[in-house]
Amino acid sequence: MPTITTRDGVEIFYKDWGSGQPIVFSHGWPLSSDDWDAQMLFFLGHGYRVIAHDRRGHGRSSQTAEGHDMDHYADDLAALTARLELKDAVHVGHSTGGGEVVHYLARHGESRAAKAAIIAAVPPLMVRTSGNPGGLPKEVFDGFQAQLAANRSQFYREIAAGPFYGYNRPGAQPSEAIIQNWWRQGMMGGAKAHYDGIVAFSQTDFTEDLKKITIPVLVMHGDDDQVVPYADSAPLSAKLLKSGTLKTYKGFPHGMPTTEAETINADLLAFIRG
Repeated sequence: MPTITTRDGVEIFYKDWGSGQPIVFSHGWPLSSDDWDAQMLFFLGHGYRVIAHDRRGHGRSSQTAEGHDMDHYADDLAALTARLELKDAVHVGHSTGGGEVVHYLARHGESRAAKAAIIAAVPPLMVRTSGNPGGLPKEVFDGFQAQLAANRSQFYREIAAGPFYGYNRPGAQPSEAIIQNWWRQGMMGGAKAHYDGIVAFSQTDFTEDLKKITIPVLVMHGDDDQVVPYADSAPLSAKLLKSGTLKTYKGFPHGMPTTEAETINADLLAFIRG
């Protein structure tokens, strides 16, 4: 399996297919690069080089006990882009991966990047604070950690079968295959990485990161996102970016890159070509 080894000795698994302008995909919590199958195949077929990695502690990467924070996530992404000598790359991040992309661009600069897209992403800040009154109470995320520690398998099954894809909405038609694939990806990773990752995605404040980014960024979000609520995320991020474009999807769920892949892929392609 293709891997890179980070400065702190963590092996990061990645996929690297095709040639042409590179598109780098950063996945959400607690999944893996497999969550980008629909995008990887689509953009490969349109002549792009597609790259996706498993975040440390996720998928096929090392199940290390430490380093499950946005600084390490961004540094690991920087190590991958350097190893592959990427230039003019487009970075696409979903959910926690959107935070990873934002922090990477702010922390390591834009010299290798041309554009970015963040989809149902966690910035600017998920948790409620005095400065972010619209955020979710910290108790919500404490509850996630408690459920993960008590029965991770059951917790992951309930997320996939419920709010992640909007399968808990009236009239929804759940796909058992999609639910099982989400569960499979989650259970491939390490409990410690996923436990710590809840703090990373919920408590990291990306406000200053967003302000630093100058390349064009497409901010894509469904207004029925039950995981990262729309009002306190996408519109705020788009305003903080110097060259941000907000695209709102009526009724789309958090996992829209999977359930609404045709629409998301077409809009991403138009943005990249534009």
